[in-house]
Amino acid sequence: MVFIAVFAGLLPSFLLVGLGGLLRKRLSENAWQGLDRLNFEILFPALLFVAAASRPIDIGKLAVMAPVVWSILAVGLALSWLARPAGPEKFLDFAGAWQVGWRFNTALGLVAVELLTRGGAGEMAVAVGMGVPVANLFAVSALSRGGALGFGATVAKVALNPFLLASLGGVVFGVMGWRLPTPIMAPIEMLARAAIPIALLSIGATMNWGALARLDRFNGAICAIKLVALPVFALGVSLALSLDPAIASVLVVFAALPTASAAHVLASAFGANRNLVATLIAQTTLLAAVTLPIWISIAELIFSTR
Repeated sequence: MVFIAVFAGLLPSFLLVGLGGLLRKRLSENAWQGLDRLNFEILFPALLFVAAASRPIDIGKLAVMAPVVWSILAVGLALSWLARPAGPEKFLDFAGAWQVGWRFNTALGLVAVELLTRGGAGEMAVAVGMGVPVANLFAVSALSRGGALGFGATVAKVALNPFLLASLGGVVFGVMGWRLPTPIMAPIEMLARAAIPIALLSIGATMNWGALARLDRFNGAICAIKLVALPVFALGVSLALSLDPAIASVLVVFAALPTASAAHVLASAFGANRNLVATLIAQTTLLAAVTLPIWISIAELIFSTR
Protein backbone atom coordinates (compact mmCIF):
# COMPACT_ATOMS: atom_id res chain seq x y z
CA MET A 1 0.00 0.00 0.00
CA VAL A 2 2.85 2.37 0.78
CA PHE A 3 4.39 1.71 -2.63
CA ILE A 4 1.07 2.41 -4.38
CA ALA A 5 0.66 5.68 -2.48
CA VAL A 6 4.21 6.75 -3.28
CA PHE A 7 3.90 5.78 -6.94
CA ALA A 8 0.62 7.71 -7.17
CA GLY A 9 2.38 10.72 -5.66
CA LEU A 10 5.17 10.55 -8.23
CA LEU A 11 2.85 9.78 -11.14
CA PRO A 12 2.08 13.44 -12.01
CA SER A 13 5.81 14.12 -12.33
CA PHE A 14 6.37 11.10 -14.58
CA LEU A 15 3.33 12.13 -16.64
CA LEU A 16 4.96 15.53 -17.17
CA VAL A 17 8.08 13.70 -18.38
CA GLY A 18 5.87 11.75 -20.79
CA LEU A 19 4.19 14.95 -21.94
CA GLY A 20 7.61 16.37 -22.68
CA GLY A 21 8.24 13.38 -24.93
CA LEU A 22 4.99 14.02 -26.79
CA LEU A 23 5.81 17.71 -27.19
CA ARG A 24 9.37 17.11 -28.39
CA LYS A 25 8.62 18.04 -32.01
CA ARG A 26 6.57 21.11 -31.09
CA LEU A 27 9.72 23.04 -30.22
CA SER A 28 13.07 23.11 -31.98
CA GLU A 29 16.14 21.53 -30.44
CA ASN A 30 17.52 25.04 -29.85
CA ALA A 31 14.34 25.97 -27.96
CA TRP A 32 14.67 22.96 -25.63
CA GLN A 33 18.34 23.78 -25.10
CA GLY A 34 17.33 27.34 -24.25
CA LEU A 35 14.86 26.06 -21.65
CA ASP A 36 17.59 23.85 -20.16
CA ARG A 37 19.88 26.85 -19.98
CA LEU A 38 17.17 28.97 -18.34
CA ASN A 39 16.59 26.25 -15.77
CA PHE A 40 20.29 25.77 -15.11
CA GLU A 41 21.17 29.45 -14.80
CA ILE A 42 18.04 30.95 -13.16
CA LEU A 43 15.05 28.78 -12.27
CA PHE A 44 16.71 25.91 -10.40
CA PRO A 45 19.15 28.15 -8.55
CA ALA A 46 16.09 30.12 -7.38
CA LEU A 47 14.41 26.88 -6.25
CA LEU A 48 17.48 25.67 -4.36
CA PHE A 49 17.94 29.03 -2.67
CA VAL A 50 14.29 29.22 -1.60
CA ALA A 51 14.25 25.61 -0.34
CA ALA A 52 17.28 26.18 1.88
CA ALA A 53 16.72 29.80 2.92
CA SER A 54 13.01 29.67 3.71
CA ARG A 55 13.46 27.72 6.95
CA PRO A 56 16.07 27.67 9.75
CA ILE A 57 18.84 25.11 9.30
CA ASP A 58 20.40 23.53 12.35
CA ILE A 59 24.18 23.64 12.00
CA GLY A 60 24.24 20.20 13.61
CA LYS A 61 22.08 18.85 10.77
CA LEU A 62 24.52 20.32 8.27
CA ALA A 63 27.47 18.72 10.04
CA VAL A 64 25.76 15.32 10.02
CA MET A 65 24.51 15.38 6.44
CA ALA A 66 27.62 16.68 4.68
CA PRO A 67 29.95 13.72 5.41
CA VAL A 68 27.27 11.18 4.49
CA VAL A 69 26.44 12.98 1.23
CA TRP A 70 30.13 13.11 0.32
CA SER A 71 30.51 9.43 1.21
CA ILE A 72 27.58 8.51 -1.07
CA LEU A 73 29.22 10.34 -3.97
CA ALA A 74 32.62 8.78 -3.23
CA VAL A 75 31.12 5.28 -3.15
CA GLY A 76 29.40 5.97 -6.48
CA LEU A 77 32.72 7.07 -7.96
CA ALA A 78 34.61 4.04 -6.61
CA LEU A 79 32.03 1.42 -7.59
CA SER A 80 31.58 2.90 -11.06
CA TRP A 81 35.34 2.74 -11.60
CA LEU A 82 35.07 -1.05 -11.20
CA ALA A 83 32.99 -1.08 -14.40
CA ARG A 84 35.92 0.40 -16.35
CA PRO A 85 36.91 -2.89 -18.07
CA ALA A 86 33.43 -3.19 -19.60
CA GLY A 87 33.26 0.48 -20.60
CA PRO A 88 34.54 2.48 -23.58
CA GLU A 89 38.20 2.02 -24.45
CA LYS A 90 38.83 5.77 -24.72
CA PHE A 91 39.17 7.26 -21.23
CA LEU A 92 37.39 10.51 -22.13
CA ASP A 93 34.32 8.58 -23.25
CA PHE A 94 34.47 6.48 -20.08
CA ALA A 95 34.78 9.64 -17.96
CA GLY A 96 31.63 11.03 -19.53
CA ALA A 97 29.73 7.88 -18.54
CA TRP A 98 31.56 7.50 -15.21
CA GLN A 99 29.94 10.64 -13.79
CA VAL A 100 26.50 9.03 -14.16
CA GLY A 101 27.42 6.80 -11.20
CA TRP A 102 27.36 9.65 -8.68
CA ARG A 103 25.50 12.66 -10.11
CA PHE A 104 21.88 13.21 -9.11
CA ASN A 105 18.70 14.70 -10.58
CA THR A 106 17.75 17.59 -8.30
CA ALA A 107 14.35 18.10 -9.94
CA LEU A 108 13.13 14.59 -9.12
CA GLY A 109 14.74 14.83 -5.68
CA LEU A 110 12.71 17.87 -4.70
CA VAL A 111 9.56 16.18 -5.99
CA ALA A 112 10.29 12.89 -4.21
CA VAL A 113 10.94 14.33 -0.74
CA GLU A 114 7.49 15.92 -0.68
CA LEU A 115 6.14 12.36 -0.30
CA LEU A 116 8.12 11.71 2.89
CA THR A 117 6.54 11.84 6.33
CA ARG A 118 9.87 12.88 7.80
CA GLY A 119 12.19 15.30 6.02
CA GLY A 120 11.49 17.52 3.03
CA ALA A 121 12.77 20.20 0.68
CA GLY A 122 14.88 21.88 3.35
CA GLU A 123 16.90 18.75 4.05
CA MET A 124 17.16 17.97 0.34
CA ALA A 125 18.45 21.50 -0.32
CA VAL A 126 21.16 20.92 2.28
CA ALA A 127 22.06 17.59 0.63
CA VAL A 128 22.19 19.26 -2.78
CA GLY A 129 24.20 22.18 -1.40
CA MET A 130 26.77 19.76 0.01
CA GLY A 131 26.67 17.43 -2.99
CA VAL A 132 26.89 19.82 -5.94
CA PRO A 133 30.48 21.03 -5.41
CA VAL A 134 31.85 17.53 -4.81
CA ALA A 135 29.88 15.95 -7.66
CA ASN A 136 31.11 18.64 -10.05
CA LEU A 137 34.67 18.41 -8.75
CA PHE A 138 34.67 14.66 -9.39
CA ALA A 139 33.07 15.02 -12.84
CA VAL A 140 35.14 17.95 -14.09
CA SER A 141 38.36 16.40 -12.76
CA ALA A 142 37.65 13.08 -14.51
CA LEU A 143 36.73 14.75 -17.79
CA SER A 144 39.70 17.11 -17.56
CA ARG A 145 42.04 14.15 -17.32
CA GLY A 146 40.62 12.86 -20.60
CA GLY A 147 40.40 16.30 -22.19
CA ALA A 148 42.53 19.40 -22.30
CA LEU A 149 41.05 21.63 -19.58
CA GLY A 150 43.65 23.15 -17.27
CA PHE A 151 43.59 23.36 -13.47
CA GLY A 152 42.41 26.97 -13.40
CA ALA A 153 39.54 26.33 -15.79
CA THR A 154 38.54 23.25 -13.79
CA VAL A 155 38.40 25.24 -10.55
CA ALA A 156 36.41 28.01 -12.24
CA LYS A 157 33.82 25.55 -13.62
CA VAL A 158 33.28 24.09 -10.17
CA ALA A 159 33.29 27.37 -8.23
CA LEU A 160 30.94 29.24 -10.58
CA ASN A 161 28.32 26.49 -10.89
CA PRO A 162 24.91 28.21 -10.38
CA PHE A 163 23.57 25.24 -8.39
CA LEU A 164 26.55 25.49 -6.05
CA LEU A 165 26.27 29.24 -5.55
CA ALA A 166 22.49 29.17 -5.00
CA SER A 167 22.38 26.18 -2.69
CA LEU A 168 25.32 27.33 -0.56
CA GLY A 169 23.81 30.83 -0.44
CA GLY A 170 20.52 29.37 0.74
CA VAL A 171 22.27 27.22 3.34
CA VAL A 172 24.07 30.29 4.71
CA PHE A 173 20.78 32.18 4.96
CA GLY A 174 19.14 29.18 6.63
CA VAL A 175 21.93 28.70 9.15
CA MET A 176 22.14 32.41 9.99
CA GLY A 177 18.36 32.85 10.10
CA TRP A 178 18.49 35.71 7.59
CA ARG A 179 15.51 36.67 5.47
CA LEU A 180 15.44 38.69 2.25
CA PRO A 181 12.89 41.55 2.06
CA THR A 182 9.54 40.43 0.60
CA PRO A 183 9.82 42.54 -2.59
CA ILE A 184 13.07 40.67 -3.39
CA MET A 185 12.08 37.21 -2.15
CA ALA A 186 8.68 37.16 -3.88
CA PRO A 187 10.01 37.15 -7.48
CA ILE A 188 12.64 34.56 -6.52
CA GLU A 189 9.85 32.33 -5.22
CA MET A 190 7.89 32.86 -8.46
CA LEU A 191 10.92 31.72 -10.46
CA ALA A 192 11.34 28.73 -8.14
CA ARG A 193 7.78 27.52 -8.76
CA ALA A 194 8.46 27.31 -12.51
CA ALA A 195 11.62 25.21 -12.19
CA ILE A 196 10.30 21.67 -11.67
CA PRO A 197 7.54 21.61 -14.35
CA ILE A 198 9.90 22.99 -16.99
CA ALA A 199 12.66 20.59 -15.95
CA LEU A 200 10.36 17.56 -16.16
CA LEU A 201 9.04 18.56 -19.58
CA SER A 202 12.60 19.07 -20.82
CA ILE A 203 13.71 15.69 -19.47
CA GLY A 204 10.93 14.01 -21.46
CA ALA A 205 11.67 16.01 -24.61
CA THR A 206 15.36 15.18 -24.67
CA MET A 207 15.15 11.59 -23.42
CA ASN A 208 15.88 8.60 -25.64
CA TRP A 209 12.75 6.55 -24.93
CA GLY A 210 14.19 3.44 -26.53
CA ALA A 211 17.27 3.47 -24.30
CA LEU A 212 16.29 0.43 -22.23
CA ALA A 213 16.79 -1.75 -25.31
CA ARG A 214 20.50 -0.86 -25.12
CA LEU A 215 21.02 -1.90 -21.50
CA ASP A 216 24.29 -3.79 -21.97
CA ARG A 217 26.74 -5.03 -19.33
CA PHE A 218 28.44 -1.67 -18.76
CA ASN A 219 25.25 0.40 -18.73
CA GLY A 220 23.53 -2.15 -16.51
CA ALA A 221 26.37 -1.95 -13.99
CA ILE A 222 26.25 1.86 -13.86
CA CYS A 223 22.45 1.85 -13.45
CA ALA A 224 22.62 -0.78 -10.70
CA ILE A 225 25.23 1.22 -8.81
CA LYS A 226 23.26 4.45 -9.08
CA LEU A 227 19.79 3.10 -8.34
CA VAL A 228 20.48 0.16 -6.00
CA ALA A 229 23.96 0.14 -4.46
CA LEU A 230 24.03 3.80 -3.39
CA PRO A 231 20.64 3.81 -1.62
CA VAL A 232 21.62 0.53 0.09
CA PHE A 233 24.77 2.27 1.31
CA ALA A 234 22.82 5.34 2.49
CA LEU A 235 20.30 3.15 4.30
CA GLY A 236 23.05 1.14 5.99
CA VAL A 237 24.93 4.24 7.14
CA SER A 238 21.73 5.86 8.42
CA LEU A 239 20.84 2.80 10.48
CA ALA A 240 24.40 2.25 11.72
CA LEU A 241 24.68 5.86 12.91
CA SER A 242 21.06 6.01 14.17
CA LEU A 243 20.51 9.23 12.24
CA ASP A 244 17.48 11.43 12.77
CA PRO A 245 14.59 9.98 10.69
CA ALA A 246 14.13 13.25 8.75
CA ILE A 247 17.80 13.23 7.74
CA ALA A 248 17.95 9.48 7.09
CA SER A 249 14.87 9.45 4.85
CA VAL A 250 16.17 12.29 2.71
CA LEU A 251 19.63 10.72 2.43
CA VAL A 252 18.14 7.46 1.13
CA VAL A 253 16.05 9.34 -1.44
CA PHE A 254 19.06 11.48 -2.40
CA ALA A 255 21.16 8.35 -2.99
CA ALA A 256 18.37 6.70 -5.04
CA LEU A 257 17.93 9.54 -7.55
CA PRO A 258 18.65 8.96 -11.24
CA THR A 259 21.56 10.85 -12.69
CA ALA A 260 21.48 14.54 -13.62
CA SER A 261 20.59 15.57 -17.16
CA ALA A 262 23.42 18.11 -16.86
CA ALA A 263 25.82 15.18 -17.23
CA HIS A 264 25.10 15.27 -20.96
CA VAL A 265 25.91 18.99 -21.15
CA LEU A 266 29.21 18.52 -19.34
CA ALA A 267 30.21 15.50 -21.43
CA SER A 268 29.46 17.45 -24.61
CA ALA A 269 31.56 20.40 -23.44
CA PHE A 270 34.59 18.14 -23.03
CA GLY A 271 34.06 16.21 -26.27
CA ALA A 272 33.12 12.88 -24.67
CA ASN A 273 30.67 10.43 -26.27
CA ARG A 274 27.37 12.30 -25.87
CA ASN A 275 25.20 9.42 -27.10
CA LEU A 276 26.45 7.07 -24.40
CA VAL A 277 25.79 9.63 -21.66
CA ALA A 278 22.34 10.48 -23.05
CA THR A 279 21.48 6.77 -23.12
CA LEU A 280 22.57 6.33 -19.48
CA ILE A 281 20.57 9.38 -18.39
CA ALA A 282 17.47 7.94 -20.07
CA GLN A 283 18.06 4.48 -18.63
CA THR A 284 18.50 5.65 -15.03
CA THR A 285 15.47 7.97 -15.33
CA LEU A 286 13.19 5.30 -16.82
CA LEU A 287 14.30 2.65 -14.32
CA ALA A 288 13.87 5.14 -11.46
CA ALA A 289 10.13 5.18 -12.21
CA VAL A 290 10.17 1.76 -10.50
CA THR A 291 13.14 1.94 -8.12
CA LEU A 292 12.55 5.41 -6.64
CA PRO A 293 9.03 4.62 -5.34
CA ILE A 294 10.46 1.42 -3.83
CA TRP A 295 13.17 3.33 -1.96
CA ILE A 296 10.75 6.01 -0.78
CA SER A 297 8.47 3.23 0.49
CA ILE A 298 11.39 1.56 2.31
CA ALA A 299 12.41 4.87 3.89
CA GLU A 300 8.81 5.46 5.01
CA LEU A 301 8.46 1.97 6.49
CA ILE A 302 11.74 2.17 8.38
CA PHE A 303 11.97 5.80 9.45
CA SER A 304 8.44 7.21 9.66
CA THR A 305 7.71 5.43 12.94
CA ARG A 306 11.08 5.96 14.61
